[in-house]
Amino acid sequence: MSRAKSCEVGLAIKITEELLKSLDDLRRSWTRNPATLPKGLSCSESKEGRFVLVAAESAFVTIPGACVIKGIGALELSGSAPAFEEGAKSKALILEATPEGWKFSVKFVPPIVRKRNAK
Repeated sequence: MSRAKSCEVGLAIKITEELLKSLDDLRRSWTRNPATLPKGLSCSESKEGRFVLVAAESAFVTIPGACVIKGIGALELSGSAPAFEEGAKSKALILEATPEGWKFSVKFVPPIVRKRNAK
């Protein structure tokens, strides 16, 4: 049986000053003491200084029009379409600081649809 491949989809987010402040505060506290991160969040930084925050499925919840991340706050989605398919597994929210600004995406494994004995 083949394994399902994960998909990554970019998210259109309405950036607020409160969200930017929360992300900057989290980045500063992580650089001082990585143990201060809430459970389910992980951070890393590249040699170029790009900060990446990954929120595991246990650290965020999706509601219509928004994602709420533990310890950060709510991200307002700019669109009405769902970010991932119903029944998707192993979801992770990825926030990356780039020179152009923050990039938001969600990574997930699509649901497996089995069609057995279909006529």
